[in-house]
Amino acid sequence: MSLLPVAVLTGVLLCACAPPAVAFNPQQLPAASDFGPRNAPLEWWYVSGYLPESELAFHWAQFKVNFRGVPFFTSHVAVTDLRNNTLTFTEQTSGPSEFSFPPLKVQQGEWKLQQDAESYTLNAGPLQLNLTPRKPAVLHPPGYSGTPETGQMYYQSVTRLDVTGVVNGREARGEAWFDHQWGDQLPSRSVTWDWFGLQLSNGADLMVYRVKNARGDVVQLAGSWVDAQGVAREVRNLRAVPLEAWRAPSGRSYVLSWELQAAEFHLRVDPVRREQELLSGTTFVAYWEGPVRAEGSWGAERVRAQGMAEFVAGPLF
Repeated sequence: MSLLPVAVLTGVLLCACAPPAVAFNPQQLPAASDFGPRNAPLEWWYVSGYLPESELAFHWAQFKVNFRGVPFFTSHVAVTDLRNNTLTFTEQTSGPSEFSFPPLKVQQGEWKLQQDAESYTLNAGPLQLNLTPRKPAVLHPPGYSGTPETGQMYYQSVTRLDVTGVVNGREARGEAWFDHQWGDQLPSRSVTWDWFGLQLSNGADLMVYRVKNARGDVVQLAGSWVDAQGVAREVRNLRAVPLEAWRAPSGRSYVLSWELQAAEFHLRVDPVRREQELLSGTTFVAYWEGPVRAEGSWGAERVRAQGMAEFVAGPLF
């Protein structure tokens, strides 16, 4: 989710100046395991999970912006309670912020992601979670998302983590996905995207990113799959076919059902719950974020998948 300059300018009154952001350079790729903070125009850390046994889904995101030397920080937490058919969304911009590595520490106010050896703890409002990676961190080929027209973001992930803990006071367990991205992709008027993070029954994990410019043209369709041993490979000859759209109460339309196709797989992806639109008052972006299921084939094998998807509609105003 990209932040609009108006959100960043609010930070002028709240924050001291920072050094100018370092320009994006696609020739200098980071180490896959270095999740530490960068001096970039936009950076975020993101943990999400669909926990079907607990009838829950969640995402936490911490944003760090350097807009022409002006820092701005905001964080989001959304919880979907599938048992009670509710969605709660909380944002914060206040409180002291700390970003450090190693070990990784990402904190704003009382919300904190903290690395402890090979695992993490996430304490953010309704989330009190322990996260244990089941695969190593990867850099998604070619190492970044986006284009020079839309802005580009380095992109690394831990695509499968065991989750235990508490969500909204209820015991929670399942699997999560952890992203870290940074680069020069800023205003949401010039870029939107559709994103999928899926964990498959055969042990593979699949990431698909469909980036659109201000005219709505698809300028990048990228994907990678991470095998059961944790090796990331580029998805070639990828197709993402929109199937069924849903109109939110805000009037915005989101495609929620898709076919994802490549030489390795053919999957149909559907939402678990449609009413997942989030209207951010801190990033001024409208987007759909929620749990999804998929079924289809991987080679000759029938597979199922679960995970999260994010579809960005554009600016709030």
